Amino acid sequence: MSRTVSSWILSSARNSIVLQGKGRLYSICVPNRNKIKWKLLSKTHLYPAGSCILNDPFPLKKVFRHTSTEEEHFSFQLSPSQINDILRAGELSHKTLDLDGKNANSVLRFESNQLASNSPIEDRRSAATCLQTSGMMFGVFDGHAGSACAQAVSERLLHYIAVSLMSRQTLEEIELAVECMKPVQPILQWHKHPNDIEYREITSQYFENLRVYWQHLLDLDTELGFSLEEAMISAFKRLDSDISLEVQAPQENELMRNIALQVAFSGATACVAHVDRIHLHVANTGDCRAILGVQEEDGTWSTLPLTRDHNAFDEFEIRRLKREHPRSEEKTLFVNDRLLGILMPSRAFGDVQLKWSKELQHSVLENSCDVEALNIYQYIPPNYHTPPYLTAEPEVTYHKLRSKDKFLVIASDGLWEMLSNEQVVKLVAGHLTELNVQKPQLAFEKPVNLGYMHSLLLQRKNRGTTLLDQNIATHLIRHAIGSNEYGEVDPEKLAAMLTLPEDLARMYRDDITVTVVYFNSESIENYYGNN
Repeated sequence: MSRTVSSWILSSARNSIVLQGKGRLYSICVPNRNKIKWKLLSKTHLYPAGSCILNDPFPLKKVFRHTSTEEEHFSFQLSPSQINDILRAGELSHKTLDLDGKNANSVLRFESNQLASNSPIEDRRSAATCLQTSGMMFGVFDGHAGSACAQAVSERLLHYIAVSLMSRQTLEEIELAVECMKPVQPILQWHKHPNDIEYREITSQYFENLRVYWQHLLDLDTELGFSLEEAMISAFKRLDSDISLEVQAPQENELMRNIALQVAFSGATACVAHVDRIHLHVANTGDCRAILGVQEEDGTWSTLPLTRDHNAFDEFEIRRLKREHPRSEEKTLFVNDRLLGILMPSRAFGDVQLKWSKELQHSVLENSCDVEALNIYQYIPPNYHTPPYLTAEPEVTYHKLRSKDKFLVIASDGLWEMLSNEQVVKLVAGHLTELNVQKPQLAFEKPVNLGYMHSLLLQRKNRGTTLLDQNIATHLIRHAIGSNEYGEVDPEKLAAMLTLPEDLARMYRDDITVTVVYFNSESIENYYGNN
């Protein structure tokens, strides 16, 4: 193996002094002894992180992951098959069925995958077909301070959206069935990976709170119901409110109490797409991202962003928060590009530390048993005067699909930290073309030079391994962590990134979750033709 990649990793490891305190993790990086720089290992929190009680759904074999940074114990040796085993462990794909041949689904198929950096992984994903209404939904959820909140949101949010979209008659029929203790027709058909986990112990409580929500919708006494945008906003806000109330309610069952605590005191960003014929709605809270891949008439590709990253780099978010808080707090709302100096995203589920009053936080934690065992601590940041500072209210984007809209990519920020929107579209377009044994015509190809030609030769040499991915999400993850400066996969770098010790992996890459939805262009064209 080349010394270049291994020495790069080992040099960083030797020059990093890791300080691990009570739930906090920092690193002093000393690339130059005359310059000391602080680098935060966790992308989201300075305050102690809550951990989930669940095991990693995609555990890596110990032979692949190491905890020592000593050179004699630090090995990057992975065979191509071992690399593929790691990358493909979370693969999920589903092709939609054309049942009647008349109203073909605008979703042709979707492919998804995950790769962990944190142990256990804090990202989650969801995909489901609506059974009581029309359409399909796809969600990506990026957890922080543990996976508990992302887990709960991934299980519950699509149900809340589906209920919000139901007609009054359907809600009344479901409520009557529950009252009469009769079977309730399923609301969603889930498309899950065999290793996807769920909080089975608390499912009954989740259902009861969902029922309270649809009873509230019935009490609104409106025949028109919500628009799709209103339904998504209502579902996001109601679920976040339920997460907050559940942890405040008396709970005799200790396990359910602990889960409620971990869900509320951890956090998650969320991006959910709803596709119904030519109607695409994307609701986003936080810094997950959704983009469209568009193929123009001349064969070139372009990107169409459907979300904004809600963080300190977004001017709209800065102005929104300034409007919501006194002028005296303008300089302390964002510190070091983090909300109150703590959180990267400015919108998220959970994270009650940034939503509740100091008194409520103290009351809930004081009355809870052994919260330190759950890695939950009360931490009040400086300049915490006018909560809430954080919201789960999403920004909803509507787009009318056209035949040239070929695919939708939803991913956690672990992908976007490594690849630009344009790079992602280029990779998906190239993958489509490779499957069709054609060469893509890309509008943003790099100019040809000797280095790039060498890279193409390297690609041809490695074609047997780099083009084995049938799942496009795997293809994107492989490139995200293993690409060289020319955008081609370097097998040595890929192996190095996959064998980083657990205490170093988070310094170089985040959890990555990707879902790619392919659209049926013929179905979309037929819809316009028939209307």
